[in-house]
Amino acid sequence: QVQLVESGGGLVQPGGSLRLSCAASGFTFSRYAMSWYRQAPGKERELVATITSVDGSTNYADSVMGRFTISRDNAKNTMYLQMNSLKPEDTAVYYCNARRNRNYWGQGTQVTVLS
Repeated sequence: QVQLVESGGGLVQPGGSLRLSCAASGFTFSRYAMSWYRQAPGKERELVATITSVDGSTNYADSVMGRFTISRDNAKNTMYLQMNSLKPEDTAVYYCNARRNRNYWGQGTQVTVLS
């Protein structure tokens, strides 16, 4: 059974930091490209960051470039998102995604940056 379980969300002041984790099971984690998406109230889900399976290269949305860092630990089947200098506009539900020949999603974790 495939599972993606996000954790680490919460309430934070502007300028603060959070570290999200995504624990994966039920598939060969190291072979999948992994991404973080987010969805704010009333908005479409958007891609935040991606890390590849082949060489671990990363890509970021312009809105988080220089503030967020995506990483993965294939030995632990876990992906991370280090979020620094958080802004109120970062408030959203953050979702973990695994993609290769199939597309898997986690249930999401809420991040709220006070305004």
